[in-house]
Amino acid sequence: MSKWIWCYSDRLSARPGESVALHISATSGSCDIEIARLSASRDVVFTQAGVNVERHDTPENAHIHGCGWPEAFRFTVGDWRPGYYEILLRAVDGTEGRHMLCVKAAKPSAKAVIVLATNTYHAYNSWGGANTYVWIGGPAPAPIPADPAQHVVAARLSSERPFSAGLMKPASPKHRIVNEERRGFRERAQPGEVVHEVKAGGNGWDCPAGFTDKWEHAFVNWAEAEGIALDYLTDYDLEAEPRTLDGYKAALFVGHSEYWSRKQREEVERFVDQGGNAAILSGNTCYWQCRWEDDGRTYVAYKGRAEEEDPFMADPAKRHLTSGVWSAPWTGAPEAQITGLSFLFGGYHRFGLCTARGIGGYTVWREDHWTLKDADLYWGDVFGDDCRLVGYENDGCPLTFGEDGLPRPVPRLGVPENLEIIATAPATLGEPESEYGGVVPPEAWGPLTRAYAGFDSPENRARMMRGHAVMATFKRGKGEIFNAGTTEWAYGLQARNPFVERITLNVLERFLGP
Repeated sequence: MSKWIWCYSDRLSARPGESVALHISATSGSCDIEIARLSASRDVVFTQAGVNVERHDTPENAHIHGCGWPEAFRFTVGDWRPGYYEILLRAVDGTEGRHMLCVKAAKPSAKAVIVLATNTYHAYNSWGGANTYVWIGGPAPAPIPADPAQHVVAARLSSERPFSAGLMKPASPKHRIVNEERRGFRERAQPGEVVHEVKAGGNGWDCPAGFTDKWEHAFVNWAEAEGIALDYLTDYDLEAEPRTLDGYKAALFVGHSEYWSRKQREEVERFVDQGGNAAILSGNTCYWQCRWEDDGRTYVAYKGRAEEEDPFMADPAKRHLTSGVWSAPWTGAPEAQITGLSFLFGGYHRFGLCTARGIGGYTVWREDHWTLKDADLYWGDVFGDDCRLVGYENDGCPLTFGEDGLPRPVPRLGVPENLEIIATAPATLGEPESEYGGVVPPEAWGPLTRAYAGFDSPENRARMMRGHAVMATFKRGKGEIFNAGTTEWAYGLQARNPFVERITLNVLERFLGP
């Protein structure tokens, strides 16, 4: 019989003095619990030995219905620093399990707050059977339904279940979703470093989300080394706590902040319009609209099936909350209104056969832009190619060129007319037809082309294949937004790329002030 220990909690974020309940199921009868803050170091703040645990039944399709395990242990958050905390469980039979907690400041204690992309964590969490992308099945003790008709992608997910192991900690130190080398002559397309994760026993579908050893972790390590203080929130905090961004000068979104709820987005828009700033060091940002139901217990993301299957689509009063792409006409709010860019106008780079021989860096257009001050970058320079700065998923905008030879935005689907395009790189939404491809299947072409051009056609699909990653800024209301346009920006900071560091420091110095 296999051995295991799994855990979930009644909340993903808490402030000092608040309690957190852990729901644990295990093959052993006892475990030790250790809670540690993760950054460049791992700082243990709490330990409890000999916690009694039991093996509990898990229902079929727990990814939808939740596990229903009883509370096994409860702790109170102490006077702990704001941050991401790993909850590590070590069972007496030698197994380990992990969960997470975001510790929030009692009141704003820093000028900047990083908003952890927990909505994206939920979307990729397949524990119990499936996530919003694929049916996987398991792990033990989650039963696999005998009826194959139930082995399907999920549109509704429960928060009352553990996170997949690789979301909490990758199996391999190499798990970036970017090819390490440019594709060789007649070489088969590759899925980036995901192959290392799979060979190490992990699940490739865990690579696009999570904190530990991924984008947000890399950024936090860099920021703390630079003496930049950060508070922490989760996506759901912006949903559940009105005006929770008040008191901050900048909100930071790092890595893969792909799924935003309506209330979360409204909070960010209000914050920026009233004078706050947003530093988007992320790609594929705010691409899918999700929503929370049952007081945060049910996560909903129908995605490409939303037009046909989301019940909100049939209700005119709720249609704007339908859980598909933000750029769809029924939302009335394409994401570029707040991000400046969209994945619809960008796409993949150095992933599969998508721009597989791309340079992996940005080409500079506006050398006199404030973000490039003292960066030693000039027109036509390429930066970030040595650390695969442009890779995996990237956001862009439709663009044209003025008589001065500089790119300008074409203001449509929410792209602001005052967007300042600083640097670009080619990107594409899908692989070209080729005997060498097969890594990146098209996702929801019909809904995407209808959002992009109003109707689906081969011509529109072909046009969507020609995108750009874009680094840009724009002002909105009393605030300002910087969008790095790529998931991989934090890895540029981790590599200590001097150009990426200088640009990031320019952004933060401007947004945070003296």
